[in-house]
Amino acid sequence: MRATPNNSYRLSMAAPYHPPIKRSVEIAGHKTSISLEPLFWDLLRDAAVEEGVPINAIVARIDAERIAAEVAPGLAGAVRLWLAARLAAAGGQTGAA
Repeated sequence: MRATPNNSYRLSMAAPYHPPIKRSVEIAGHKTSISLEPLFWDLLRDAAVEEGVPINAIVARIDAERIAAEVAPGLAGAVRLWLAARLAAAGGQTGAA
């Protein structure tokens, strides 16, 4: 079962730990690799499908936002944060408790 905005769940209960998987993505014509846990790859794929764009386009957008940040996180961390914020927004959450 994937965590999506429509069926979000607690990671600790429904998604057992799995080591990160490294995949190549292309950003502005340059290939790079990102290591993410399968859950995050699933969420990224879901986001791309919902927006009707390739995963590379989502990652490129996240990368541009990341670079513009005052303190830029690593790309994998930025992807995880973007996905978490997306899920929180879809769930109607407005911030940390």
